[in-house]
Amino acid sequence: MKRLILFFGTNIAVMIVLSIVTQILGVDRWLMANGIDYASLLVFCAIFGFGGAIISLLLSKTMAKFSMGVQVIDGSGGADEQWLVNTVRKLADKAGIGMPEVGIFEGAPNAFATGAFKNSALVAVSTGLLQTMTRDEVEAVLGHEVGHITNGDMVTLTLIQGVVNTFVMFLSRVVGSIVDKAVFRTERGIGPGYYLTVMVCQVVFGIIASIIVAWFSRQREFRADAASADLLGNKAPMISALRRLGGQEPGELAESLQAFGIAEGHHKFLGLFASHPPIPERIAALEARRAA
Repeated sequence: MKRLILFFGTNIAVMIVLSIVTQILGVDRWLMANGIDYASLLVFCAIFGFGGAIISLLLSKTMAKFSMGVQVIDGSGGADEQWLVNTVRKLADKAGIGMPEVGIFEGAPNAFATGAFKNSALVAVSTGLLQTMTRDEVEAVLGHEVGHITNGDMVTLTLIQGVVNTFVMFLSRVVGSIVDKAVFRTERGIGPGYYLTVMVCQVVFGIIASIIVAWFSRQREFRADAASADLLGNKAPMISALRRLGGQEPGELAESLQAFGIAEGHHKFLGLFASHPPIPERIAALEARRAA
């Protein structure tokens, strides 16, 4: 509940900041003088920018189960499943969160956590991960995912995405209006220059926004690795799990889940769009920790 309040509070704060900036720069007066209600435009962008992000968050568990073919388990399917469920329960209790749903999906080594609420999240691991890692390493990976839940990473990343969505939509339309009037000389209403400029700006600003979101996502991974070390009271299992992942290609996750997996597949251009830091950097960060 606190994070949802933060979500809506951030939404309002973004609108206030954008409103103040447009007033200071005089953009609001220019837009109004050219027949554009910037206040309505701001509300429109905020609703769609944050609306899409929060709908995605609320549906995240359902979509994850569907897109990855996750089979939710309760520990009754044998000793291995019982160990998996009991381990997640132990980690969740230590982290002070509600017991997440536990699931298994077919595929190469990977795992993820998702969900809108920290007391009713989902932790899922792949069959490949269970088959190639020791139990200590699997426990470390589970600790990493529980760390994401405890840190509220799903909600926080949604907040960041909502903020950049709002900025991208609003700034694209402001620039589109300026170019339409100043360059294309449209005197009444909105001309083709507006739509062309908005499309170009949304692509350009969207790329910049993706870099910002990816940077934040990479910082979350360091914190989740550290959370695993703290929950287990030992950083060695997480380091071992990362080294094992570094020696093989991680399983592909659905696009909406890539930021929440234990590792990312192919490296992105210059690492700017990567949701995860390189594994050697994650290992180095863990090795530099004094405790755990």
